[in-house]
Amino acid sequence: MSAPATPDLPLPRALIVAGPTASGKSALALAIAERLGGTIINADSMQVYRELRIITARPTPAEEARVPHLLYGVRPAAEAGSVAWWRGAALAAMEQARAEGRLPILCGGTGMYFLSLAQGLSDIPAPTEAARAEARRLTEEIGSAALHARLADVDPETASRLKPNDSQRVCRAWEVWRSTGRGLAAWQQRGTGPAPWDFAALLLDPSRDELRAAIATRFAAMLAEGAREEVRALLALKLDPALPAMRAHGVPELAAHLRGEITLEEAERRACLVTGQYTKRQATWFRHHKLAPEGRMHTIHARSTGLTQFLERESAEIFAFVQSRG
Repeated sequence: MSAPATPDLPLPRALIVAGPTASGKSALALAIAERLGGTIINADSMQVYRELRIITARPTPAEEARVPHLLYGVRPAAEAGSVAWWRGAALAAMEQARAEGRLPILCGGTGMYFLSLAQGLSDIPAPTEAARAEARRLTEEIGSAALHARLADVDPETASRLKPNDSQRVCRAWEVWRSTGRGLAAWQQRGTGPAPWDFAALLLDPSRDELRAAIATRFAAMLAEGAREEVRALLALKLDPALPAMRAHGVPELAAHLRGEITLEEAERRACLVTGQYTKRQATWFRHHKLAPEGRMHTIHARSTGLTQFLERESAEIFAFVQSRG
């Protein structure tokens, strides 16, 4: 982890390249990394799983060979990642890039990952296996809304912040309370503080039409590259369906197809629809959260395919922004 800056030593610099799924973050990050000597660090919660290269559109081996890439495919699908795990791993990766004289470029669409760096993270102990099992069992037996009602009796502060039908977060809150005897909201008041880095952020915010077209094109390419076979191999592991990797966009839909429940065409249609709905939520989230200090965020209202799509003046503006100190 970076040492705190002193009055004579400015904070080390890092760049965030963020935006919704299929907005072209990887292409832009790669172009910037090649021009400025950067290391790309994954900030996508699904691209951390090694079994999901195709269905998550991870950088190709050829792209990874052009500049250093870190935190891609580093966890087995059987082990759920977390924001706390990613923050620690990302800080280590940033220090590695810095030690090599390279600019850390955090690239992805998981907003909470970026927020854990920009605003800090609560130091919440990992739930016990017994608490995890109980939370899953109760969710299946009585449903998320009923579990939320039970949570409200023992931890009203946390329950008031959650929607009763948000099963993932309700389940997580129950796990924490059962494991520690303290509510999630109470733990969140004990934070780590912002990471000791000077962040700048490029936010890709293309139109809905651009994203819908890109999602359809990308999913068709995934199928051609073997996404169905990748999901077949994932299902063969017989993992807990509640694991994050099992809910990656395209996995439930192709799994239903492989079970003979729907056609491949219907699986493709559903996957594109679900991904499109998710990008809408992502875009809204990014517009309402600050990833970098005032004057250190630059929004690009277009989908990126790299720097070649931009006019020379626009490219110059992007690099001037990245290299400026604000």
